[in-house]
Amino acid sequence: MKALHIFLPVSAAVGLFFSTPTFAADWALTSGSGTLGFSGTQTGKTFEGHFEKYNGTISFDPAFPEAGHAKIIIDMASVTTSDSQRDGALPGHDWFDVKAFPTAIFEVKDFKAKGGNVYDAEGTLTIKGVSKPVTLPLTIDISGSDAHAKGHLQLVRSAFNVGIGPWSTGQWVALEVDVNINVTAHSG
Repeated sequence: MKALHIFLPVSAAVGLFFSTPTFAADWALTSGSGTLGFSGTQTGKTFEGHFEKYNGTISFDPAFPEAGHAKIIIDMASVTTSDSQRDGALPGHDWFDVKAFPTAIFEVKDFKAKGGNVYDAEGTLTIKGVSKPVTLPLTIDISGSDAHAKGHLQLVRSAFNVGIGPWSTGQWVALEVDVNINVTAHSG
């Protein structure tokens, strides 16, 4: 009878251990930890740019990616394309309108495993007060206290009211924008 009293609590503890998911690691993303970039086409020529200021928090466990979430905040005034005319125009009312909408936010509600280190980050992207569902395909490699994420997606800028007035069509600046992410978040 004494053995049964010991066996039951031990069995319950072992069962609880194996049925409880591992807790997700939490990472912080800060400016300078990689590149949040984009590319587009203006008058038939490709240009590239990036945002110099951003931050975010990420909670992710590769064993249970669907329980993960993230919130990335981008300072839209920190845009740079290495072209002074374009850099002067992008923060303005017709483009990002940073006075009214200083940040863009990508909130990931979960991660879908696609095999190996490949995931789809599913969430909502908000630019200029317009929120749209977005799926960001990416790879995530974890090494110690670092999580490196690399991904790419294409957006249509007019869906977020980016480029209004004379810029609302693709006549001078293409509507399609490629977004490229290559960042490393740190835990601790």
